[in-house]
Amino acid sequence: MRKRALLFASMTSGVLLACFAAVLTAAPGSGQTASATLVGAGDIAGCSEERDSSATANLLGKISGTVYTLGDNVQGQGDINEFRNCYDPTWGKYKKRTKPSVGNHEYHTPDARPYYDYLGAGAGGPGRGYYSYDRGKWHVVVLNSNCGQVGGCDDESPQGRWLRRDLRNNPSRCTLAYFHHPLQATGTNTPSQQVRPFWSMLHDRDADVILSGHAHRYERHAPMTPGGERSADGIRQFVVGTGGADGGTEIHENQTPNLQVVEVATPGVLRLNLRADSYAWKFVPIANQSFTDSGTDRCH
Repeated sequence: MRKRALLFASMTSGVLLACFAAVLTAAPGSGQTASATLVGAGDIAGCSEERDSSATANLLGKISGTVYTLGDNVQGQGDINEFRNCYDPTWGKYKKRTKPSVGNHEYHTPDARPYYDYLGAGAGGPGRGYYSYDRGKWHVVVLNSNCGQVGGCDDESPQGRWLRRDLRNNPSRCTLAYFHHPLQATGTNTPSQQVRPFWSMLHDRDADVILSGHAHRYERHAPMTPGGERSADGIRQFVVGTGGADGGTEIHENQTPNLQVVEVATPGVLRLNLRADSYAWKFVPIANQSFTDSGTDRCH
């Protein structure tokens, strides 16, 4: 009996040592650190829109993780009735796990007060609308690209000084940022040069991904510099203005030299799987739609 016990102990010890060795030799990002999921879109709920934000909200109910919004959470004047009657019954179901950003439609009501009142402290606070948080090994920065409403977007503005300080104090290998206005987009009047300082500060700290809305479509761009040049050391931009607002059909490719994918007719959400040293993306369309886009890339 004692010999059997010793043999069992020896075998158990061997298994434990083998498991421990496997953990030590595992490749980075191969399961040692849990990944995190972000899912969302911008340009969402409009009481008079032909498209229905409940269709994209249904996708959120099937995907776990943090919900992000890319501004224009409501499509009209940004008043409290739109939040109560249009956003709350759809995307509002997931408010407790939502990390929002503010768009230009919210500022059609002075100071975007209903946006801040409805979404609460998690929206970054009135007069600001910018904040940051962490998910897994990633640092996530939320910015307010309505520059005239927050004292500017340049590096010496209150927001710019906050951003530089936040990035300096959070030296994560992988960084993602999101805000409403895209640096490049195919729709008329949608490229927004006022966000270039954001890009410069994020690029200086080796950020990996920027998400924006404003253009009511889905776009994926190759990694690029703040000046718009394609670069392996650049930041990949996704435009995800597909939360429910009616879309436009015009495409101006001369505005978007780094454009890789564009889809103007399919509402949906972009899911991001944030790993220890890489990320994967997948555009998830609403029911009865077939367009999708997916891929992976490594952090800088």
